This record gives sequence, C-alpha cells and structure tokens, in this order.
Amino acid sequence: MFEHIYNFPEQCESAVLIARDCIRGLRFHNILNVVIVGMGGSAIGGELVCMLTYDRSMIPITVCRDYRLPGFVDEKTLVITSSYSGNTQEALSAYEHAKRKKARLLAISTGGELIKLAVADEVPSIIIPAGLQPRAALGYSLMAIAVALEEQGIVPKSFFNPEAAVALLKKIRDSFSNDSPDDQNLPKITAQRLFGKIPIIYGISGITDAIALRWKSQINENAKHPAFCNSFPELTHNEIMGFDGDERLLKKMEIVILRDPRENEDVSKQISIMTDLIKDKVAGISNIYPEGESPMERALFHIMYGDYVSAYLALLNDKDPFEINLITSLKKRIKSP
Repeated sequence: MFEHIYNFPEQCESAVLIARDCIRGLRFHNILNVVIVGMGGSAIGGELVCMLTYDRSMIPITVCRDYRLPGFVDEKTLVITSSYSGNTQEALSAYEHAKRKKARLLAISTGGELIKLAVADEVPSIIIPAGLQPRAALGYSLMAIAVALEEQGIVPKSFFNPEAAVALLKKIRDSFSNDSPDDQNLPKITAQRLFGKIPIIYGISGITDAIALRWKSQINENAKHPAFCNSFPELTHNEIMGFDGDERLLKKMEIVILRDPRENEDVSKQISIMTDLIKDKVAGISNIYPEGESPMERALFHIMYGDYVSAYLALLNDKDPFEINLITSLKKRIKSP
C-alpha cells in the first residue's frame, strides 16, 4: 500500500492523459445538471469533485450512491457512472436507470459489465488501468471526472490544474514516506495519536468535508479501525452535545480537524470555541493545515496525508491494508440465493 500511496502523483498524471485521450472532442449539449454514480472507492472521486466545484459550478453536481437515480434526472442530465471493476451492482443498476430516463451517459471503469454495456449502447467511456483496489485508484477516478467536466465546459479548462497538484505531491511525499524520520513524519505522528483511539475526522462543508470522508474510509479499510466523520458548521448544531456524555468513552476519542485557508471566518471561530469547550473531555485534538495554492493542491495534500496515516495505522494495528474479508463476505452473501 505504501508504494501505491507514494506513486499517487504519477497515477494522477496518467489519469489526466488517459481521460483526455478517451474523450477528446466529446461534447454534450444542453446539460443542466450532472450526477456522478459510484460506490466506495469509486464514489470518492465524485465526492471530491462536488466539493471542489461547490461554489464554482453554475449547474448542480451531485453524487448518487444507490441503485436508482434521483427523480430530477432526465435527457438534460449527464450521468457519469464510475465503477472500478465495472461489476458493481449499484452502479450497473443506476446506469440502466439512466438509460430509461434518457440521460446523457459517460462510463469510467477498467472493464467488466459496465464497459460491455457502454460498448453495446455506444456510450463514451474512459477506460482506466486495472489491478488496483478501488480505493487505491482514486487518482484515476478523480481525474477522469475532473477532465470530463472540463471537456464539457462545466468548469473552466484551468480550474482543477492537476499539474500543480501533482508537483506539490512529488515535493512532499518523501517527508511522508516510511524512510522519513519518525519525529519529522507528520502522518506517522498522527497515526500514533490515533492508535488505540476512536478517530473522529472533522471537515468543513464544501471545503474539506469529502476529504474527511476519505480519511474515515481509508482508516476503516486499510487499518481495520473504527473511525467516524462529520463537518462544520453542521456538527455544532447536534454532534457537539455528544461530548457532554460518558467521560470514559470520550477519553477514547481523538479528533482530527482538516483545515483550509478558504474556510469562512465564522467557521474558524466555531472551531476555536468548540475546541476550547471539549479539549479536556477527549483524548486529543489535532488541526491539519495543508500546503498548496489552489483548492486541488490542498485537497490532494490532505488526501495523501490521510492515506499515509491509514497505512501507518495498519502497521500499528498489525493489519494487512489490502485485505477486505468482511466486504467480500457481504458481497457473496448478497449474491447467494
């Protein structure tokens, strides 16, 4: 897993080239909204795109993690179905639902049933390399969706600027890698703080909330470790009251807050006040501040940081980050009569 994380910048570079080559010249007209279909590791790319375009896109962009699509989907909707294996049941069902609704379609996959259907239906596809766990293929799913939105003019061509983000990741990765000294390796220090604790990952709505979900999911899958996430400002209207509960339980909770220079001044004030209110109740609170000039740069900084945290936590837990026995067992039982 460490090799996959280290090579994340090259994966992003490759993904941009593949996507541009696959859909060069493709243009859908009169698109009024976009729905990105996916599950698990294939959906997080869509979540990140929604986050990055939250206050920039002039049309709605949403993620669908279900067998069926929202009621508003019609012939003026672009439905992007992302399934790494191409055999995800929910994605295939939503793809068929999109056809019935006469939506415009784009498929992203390594192959499988999704690409078979796309070929038969003459649906444009971005075919990405196989051989990875879906969660380890985030560069492919994220950049494929980003390129698709740029090609359709939904965001400006220079909006995502993946080249700058890749350059930043290449600059920081050695300081995050296993060869970096323990006392200087920030993800390793964070993993040590989370070891034996219940991680609570907090993002900021429209800025780092999708990244908080990525952190939580990576800790779950790679480290086999319970973790939970939420976002400001919503959590100050409900979740905060949970910190007025059982002291023994609260002392097992380690909070990580994913910050960004774009965060609203009022949100920054909320974070400061909440930290003051609960700091003595929980095991600890860490604020992670990203490097980078653009939203994409800072998002990918947070993602690489979090992916390394999950891998180091897997080592501390003596767990294989690739193993997903419970997910495999669940899928088998769903398919059985």
